[in-house]
Amino acid sequence: MRTIDPTSGRKIKNYPEFSLAKIEGILEKTQKSFMSWRKQSVNARAVFMKRAAKILRSNKEQYARLMALEMGKPFDQGINEIEKCALVCDFYVEHAAKYLSDKYIKTQASKSFIAYEPLGIVLAVMPWNFPFWQVFRCAIPTLMAGNAVVLKHASNVGGCALAIEKVFKEAGLPPFLFSNIYLSGSRVKNVIQHPFIQAVSLTGSTAAGKSIAATAGAEIKKVVLELGGSDPYIVLEDADINQAVITCVNARMINGGQSCVAAKRFIIVASRFKEFEEKFVSRMQLQQMGPPLHEGITLGPMARHDLRDQLHAQVQQSVKQGAKILLGGIIPPGPGAFYPATVLSHVHPGMVAFRQELFGPVAALIKAKDEVEAVKMANDTVFGLGAALFTKNLAKAQHLAKEIQAGSLFINEAVRSDPYLPFGGIKQSGYGRELSEAGIREFVNIKTIVIK
Repeated sequence: MRTIDPTSGRKIKNYPEFSLAKIEGILEKTQKSFMSWRKQSVNARAVFMKRAAKILRSNKEQYARLMALEMGKPFDQGINEIEKCALVCDFYVEHAAKYLSDKYIKTQASKSFIAYEPLGIVLAVMPWNFPFWQVFRCAIPTLMAGNAVVLKHASNVGGCALAIEKVFKEAGLPPFLFSNIYLSGSRVKNVIQHPFIQAVSLTGSTAAGKSIAATAGAEIKKVVLELGGSDPYIVLEDADINQAVITCVNARMINGGQSCVAAKRFIIVASRFKEFEEKFVSRMQLQQMGPPLHEGITLGPMARHDLRDQLHAQVQQSVKQGAKILLGGIIPPGPGAFYPATVLSHVHPGMVAFRQELFGPVAALIKAKDEVEAVKMANDTVFGLGAALFTKNLAKAQHLAKEIQAGSLFINEAVRSDPYLPFGGIKQSGYGRELSEAGIREFVNIKTIVIK
C-alpha cells in the first residue's frame, strides 16, 4: 500500500499491509478495551471527544496540508473539513446523553423501557475523498455509544489514517479503542468474519457496498452503507437562476466533484434552460485549477490518475452518444491527475453521463419539458442519495420534495451532511443513516426491558 502525490505523481510513502496475525492481536486488545469502555458513562466518554475536537482545531493546517498532499484537496477546503470534524465532536458531546438515555414506555407492566447498549467492535471501511470527515462522522457517534472502532482506510490516504489514530491517542482515548489497520480491500472479508467484529460501516462505491454487505449478511452482522450517487438538481421555471447557478456550480465542484453527494445531473425546465446553461458555463470557467496548496486554487488534481482516466472515458462515451462539450473535456498536458471543469449539454436518459456516477468535475445539463418530466428524470436512476430543487414556490417545492426519491432533499440550497440531520441514501446509494439521533442508534442494541 502506498500514497502518491496526485499533483506531481511522485511516491510519498509505502505502508506495509498488516498480517492477519497482527490484526488478530489488535482485535484482541480492542475487545478488552471495549469491555471496559462500555461501562463508562456517556459523560465520561465525552471528555475524550472534547479533547479530540481541541486537537483537530489546533492542528487543522497540518491536516489540511496532508490531505492536499495525499489526495489533492485544495487547502481551504481541507481547513473546512477539519472544522466540520471538530463540530461533530461538539455535537455528540452535547447531545449523546439525551439520545442514549433510557426511554420509558407506558404499557400494562409496572415498568417498561428501552435501553440503548453498545454492540462491540465496529469495522469502519472509509474512502479517500473526505479522509478525515468520513472517519469522524462514523467514529464519534460509534465511540460515544460505547463501541470500539477499527479503521480500514483507503490505501491512498495512509498518512491521514495514521494522523486520525494519533488524534485519539493524544486525546487520551483508552489504548486500542480506536485502531488503524493497513489492509487491502480484497482482505476486508477476513476481518468482517472475525468473531470480535459486530458491525460494519462503509462509505464507498456501490460495488464495494455489495461485496461487504454480502459478507456481513452471511455473518448476520449489522451494516451501514453510504454509497454512490448521481444527485439531481432540478431547476423549475420560477427559480432565481442567478442564485441557482451559484449554488449548483459550488455543489458540483466541491472537492473537485469527488463526492457521493455532489450535484451531478442538472435538470432544467425548457423555458429556463438556455439562460441557465449560459450562466452555468460562465461560472464554471472561473474555476482555478492548479496545485492544491497554492492560494486561490478551487480545483486541485483528482485523487488518482486511474480515476481521472475513467472519468475522461465516461465523457468521451457520452459525446459518442450525442452529448456536447461546452467547456473542458480535455486532459491537460504535464504531470498530475488534473482534469478541467467540464460541462456536457444535450444529455439524455440512457447516456453514460445520465445513468452513471461522474465522480469528478463534470456537470451534465439535461433539458426537461416541464416539472413533471423533470421529477421523472430525477427518479430515473439506480441511485438515491441526495437531490435539490430550485423554485420560489415553497409550497410546491415541499409537495414535489416527497415525489423525489432520495435520502435527502434540499430546497434552494446544496445538499450537505449536517450533524443535526440524518444522512444516507436509498436504492443503490445504500441504507442506514449516519449523524443525528438516527446515526448514534445504528450501532446499539435497542433492548426492551419489562418489569412485571
